[in-house]
Amino acid sequence: MSGRARKIAFGALAALVLLAVASPNRRADIALHMHRVDDLAPQRIEAVVDIGIFAISVLVTWSKRLTT
Repeated sequence: MSGRARKIAFGALAALVLLAVASPNRRADIALHMHRVDDLAPQRIEAVVDIGIFAISVLVTWSKRLTT
């Protein structure tokens, strides 16, 4: 790798690190709600991945009986 290509790659990597660290809200939330409104106890799966720089939270809910 030439010196110029190495400088460009290093600059791009530094920019990505700055974007990841400088973000005021380092959390992404994904939610899928497929339960009925009148269901008082929907089934639920929740997962959180936190690696220090950013966190991802996933929430999936559903009803046992979706037919009327």
